[in-house]
Amino acid sequence: MSNVLAILLALVMLAILGVLGAGMFGLVRGSADARRSNALMRARVLLQGVALALIALILLTRNH
Repeated sequence: MSNVLAILLALVMLAILGVLGAGMFGLVRGSADARRSNALMRARVLLQGVALALIALILLTRNH
């Protein structure tokens, strides 16, 4: 179970990196689309919440 959670955590962290990269690319490019920027920010915050929840689950389910 812990391995599955660790893999899910890695995937979520990669997704966070992708969303962050997309936001930075739009910023550097000079795109002034506020809706897209807000959507990316909401997605990033949601994914970070999922990552924190997975970290908590990993810590709670690990064997001592």
